[in-house]
Amino acid sequence: MNTLLLFGIFAVLVLLGLPIAISLAASSAAVLFMNWGASSFTLLTDIMYASVARFTLLAIPFFILAGVIMEHAGISKRLIHFASVCVGHYKSGIIFVTVSTAIFFAAISGSGPATVAAIGSMLIPALVRNGMSKESASALLASSGAIGIVIPPSVAMIVFAVVAGDQLSVSIGRLFIAGIIPGLLLGIGFVLAAIYVKKKNQAKQAAPLNEIAAALEIPEKPNAKEIFQAFRDAIWGLLMPVIILGGIYGGVFTPTEAAVVAVVYGFLVGTLIYRELKLPNIYRILYEASIQTASIMFIVSAASLFAYIITTEQIADQIANGLLSISSNPIVLLLLINVLLLIVGAFIDAVSAFYIFLPILIPVVLFLDMDPTVFGVLMTVNLAIGLFTPPVGVNLYVASGIGKVKLHSISQAILPFLFAALVVLLLITYIPALSTFLPDLLGVN
Repeated sequence: MNTLLLFGIFAVLVLLGLPIAISLAASSAAVLFMNWGASSFTLLTDIMYASVARFTLLAIPFFILAGVIMEHAGISKRLIHFASVCVGHYKSGIIFVTVSTAIFFAAISGSGPATVAAIGSMLIPALVRNGMSKESASALLASSGAIGIVIPPSVAMIVFAVVAGDQLSVSIGRLFIAGIIPGLLLGIGFVLAAIYVKKKNQAKQAAPLNEIAAALEIPEKPNAKEIFQAFRDAIWGLLMPVIILGGIYGGVFTPTEAAVVAVVYGFLVGTLIYRELKLPNIYRILYEASIQTASIMFIVSAASLFAYIITTEQIADQIANGLLSISSNPIVLLLLINVLLLIVGAFIDAVSAFYIFLPILIPVVLFLDMDPTVFGVLMTVNLAIGLFTPPVGVNLYVASGIGKVKLHSISQAILPFLFAALVVLLLITYIPALSTFLPDLLGVN
């Protein structure tokens, strides 16, 4: 009865168009009131407060703030310029620039939509000038931006480590390093998909390919001096992920402390070195970071309440047993988990998905005796794909707004990138070493 009531109310509210956080909180509150009466409201507030009052979760607002500072401090445009100088002169160089810049930005912001918003306005027009349609260019940005929750530091992986708790004990540092190879593989997949799409678009043109290529704005090959100047200008941005990750893996500071270091570093670079961060910008930066943080923390508190009911009412065990009754074959179970998470990711955000479905899937992971690091990466990649999967992929909305294309057009254009991501997902699922190789090599526990 509680299972039907909880998921039924949640589904109805989502279909009515209410925000995910409100739908989670309202459905949870209804079940608590049915079981506990008026005293449930005290329990409700206690659970919601306790869920966000954790030292580990402090990393989230600081990494968000670091990403916003990076955008306003001029670091983003210097990274784009450096990537353009290095590979922009190649025939499909702008594609490499787009994906590599998304990876660089992801290594600081940890957010998919933030990555698309920060670099989209500069790169979508450049992609169009170099032979891609508006729809395909926007689709490439939407998919590349999803790497933001896979490449460290990742807000999603922080949440995974917190929700997994003692049942799937895994450190945030190990999850961070485990996401590097999968993130790079996604980037390679998107590059290959974009090159295929670009060639397909050019083949449809009336003019011969050589005439089209001649009309494109492809920069001349830079000399060593130009490359060095671009590198020198971008070095402070390039050093940020090195300092963050080096400090974590070197034991100098925790992930939460690393987030604070990232904020201070970005502020100093923006004010003292690039000098683009002025006093009037501070209010705007704090405002943007506060809005994003409040949104995520409200989702965390509401989803924690939902997860509490799933666990205490043994709903998670019931669903997990039902999943295990379908098959005990690891290959089949992993495939079912992927299908479930891909569907979930297309409708709700990663943070909510972790809180709702991780308690359900933990018994299955324990049954499979699966490495929690591998499962953390697997789940994160699934939900990253959800960021650009129709109908509710957040990155699609951001990219369509920046590229000024209709949602149904970008939803069609995203299919080649979705296919590339699914291929990478299958590799990650059935080759665990792709996630564990780097952490084991570096001895990160």
